[in-house]
Amino acid sequence: MQSYPIRRGYYKNVEGVRLKDMMEMSFGPVTDEGGKFVATYGALSRIVVWAEKTTLHVDTQANPQVDDDTAVRTRQAWNAFLEKATGYTAKQRSKKIQEEAKKGAPDVEA
Repeated sequence: MQSYPIRRGYYKNVEGVRLKDMMEMSFGPVTDEGGKFVATYGALSRIVVWAEKTTLHVDTQANPQVDDDTAVRTRQAWNAFLEKATGYTAKQRSKKIQEEAKKGAPDVEA
């Protein structure tokens, strides 16, 4: 499972059924499994997404047996979805995750 910070003010875009609508635009049919939205797309055999006030949670299962074109198309759709849902580009998401990891890491003295 991976968690991504949601840009301030963006939660209203993914609150409740809006997240399902956003997923359907990116990945096609989506089902609701107890407040978590589930879809499949390309190289991702299962995509589970849910949101809290400041965080988008995702759990994915990849199919490594897909061809390169499908893998590239899946990655592009995935990054576009995450950008719409969180308000951050891939580079910004990476930086935010690294910042959070540094905050949570204990100080180590050499």
